[in-house]
Formats: sequence, C-alpha cells, structure tokens
Amino acid sequence: MKSVRVVALLALAAAIAANTSVMAKEAAKSKEAAVAVAPQYDTTHVYVAPDDVDKFVSSFLATFGGKSTKQVVATVTPTPSSTTSQLLQTPVGTVSLFGFKTPIPYPFGAERNGYLVADFDEAIKTARAAGADVIVSAFPDPIGRDAVVQWPGGINLQLYWHTTKPDYVPFERVPENRVYVSPDKAAAFTRSFVAFSRGKVVSDDAKAPGVEIGRPDATYRRIRIESAFGKMVVLVTDGHLPYPYGRETTGYEVADLAATLGKAKDAGATVLVEPYTSGDRSAAMVMFPGGYVAEIHVVGPRSASRADGKTR
Repeated sequence: MKSVRVVALLALAAAIAANTSVMAKEAAKSKEAAVAVAPQYDTTHVYVAPDDVDKFVSSFLATFGGKSTKQVVATVTPTPSSTTSQLLQTPVGTVSLFGFKTPIPYPFGAERNGYLVADFDEAIKTARAAGADVIVSAFPDPIGRDAVVQWPGGINLQLYWHTTKPDYVPFERVPENRVYVSPDKAAAFTRSFVAFSRGKVVSDDAKAPGVEIGRPDATYRRIRIESAFGKMVVLVTDGHLPYPYGRETTGYEVADLAATLGKAKDAGATVLVEPYTSGDRSAAMVMFPGGYVAEIHVVGPRSASRADGKTR
C-alpha cells in the first residue's frame, strides 16, 4: 500500500512539474510574441528638405490614397534639433515624414524604418541577444521612447514605444522592407533578424533573376522573411548596382501597377525604372518629390500588365 502511495505521489509531482514547464514555456512564448505589434504600426522613415514636405505629402497620398496626421514641429532626437513631423497612413504602407529645420544629428537619417514594439525594454534586450548593436540608447520623444539599433551588415532600424497605445487600421496589402546586404553578412543578418522578430524565412532563392536589381544578365540571392512586423526581402548582392537600386527602402504592393504609376506621374513623381516582370511580380521604381525612391509592385495575374496597358 505504501509503495502504491509513493508511486502516486511521484506521478502527481511529475504531472505538476510537466504542467509548470508547459506554462513557463507558454509564458515565455507569449512574452516573445509581444515584442512585435502589427505591420500597420511599422513605418518607413522619409527625410526631405522643409520646402519639399508639402509636395511630397501631396504626391505620396495622391498615388496611394490615405491621409496625413496633423503636422507638428518637434524634437525627435536625443540631442537638440527641430523638424516638422507627420505620419502618412495609406492602405499599402505608412511613412514617418521629417523635414528638418536644423542639421540632422548623427546617426539619424540613416535608419530606414521604425518598428513599434509592445514592450520597449524587452525589445532592446531581445535585439541585443539576437546580435544587434544599440547605436542610439533609449531616449524619450514627445509620444514615447525610442532607440536605434544596427543589424549585422550595417542595417539601421529605429524601435518605438508609445505612451498611449495607438489603434490603426490593418493594411490592405502589407509593404516589404527592402534590405541590401553583402554575401559576407547575409547569413548573420538573416539569423539575427529572424531571432529578434520571431519570424521565418519563407523563401531563399540563390539564383533570383538579376532584372530585379537592374542587372538582367546576372542572378543574385533573394531571401524573403515574414514576421509579426510584416514582410522583408533581403537582397544579397556584390554591390554592383545601377541607380536607383539600393536607394529604395520599401516596396509597396498595389492592386493595379499601371493605374498607380499613372497617379504617381500625375502627382509629380518620376518613374525611374519602367515596369518589368519577374516571376509572378511586375514592378517599377519611382522617385517622389524630395528624392524619396520607392519600389511599387503587383503580384499575381495583374503582374503581366504593363504600365501602358499592354501584355508582355
């Protein structure tokens, strides 16, 4: 009888331990998942001269639709500076727009994107653990806290946390963060960012068509990553890139490429690379007033449609 009781107690203890372990793992998983919020809270950082701010806003919104928050003048860096600041929210991507009235403190202007995080301290800790370098330590801004981190390969990204939790409408189509890295740093960058974002590599093409980087006679490596932060494409190149490739930081997916390019041109933007087709995607490169370069693409059946309405 005593041995039966001992066995029962041991079994109960084992069950409790197993349950505790599961609960601990679930809690850790929940905490990890909470670092990212959602793609609609992540922005492309665009810096233009103050005289170009209104022209950029008008052109960008005419091209993609959406609206702007009220423009304010603020200090958004940890050292003294002054800039106009506003958020352009469209169905296919969001822009944090800055028109600095003072010289831009280093290293601001080199960060490509900003990611909103649910737990700021945890995000910084996770980024460091994943191999990122915190090049601008945490500092307060008018609506929360910020820091700038650098990933292997020299890719700068700003992390945000807002005092008042925002509530934005999800994108109709999620944009992609376009990152150019060298073959030497491709593995380190991918490993680091996937660990931080809790994302996954959805494709890794060692011989993607070179037309996608302006070199139709070559191939390159293209890695696509998806996470709760959104989409990212890592373009692994030797750096022999014709203009404007490498200057764009975001790719915007639209429903109709020809129609979108028509709106862009009517709104004062310049088509730098005419539409080309690669696989199931057609894309073009556009420069908006103020110098901001963007990739615009369509995926699926419409990808065979050229800007002139004809079929390739």
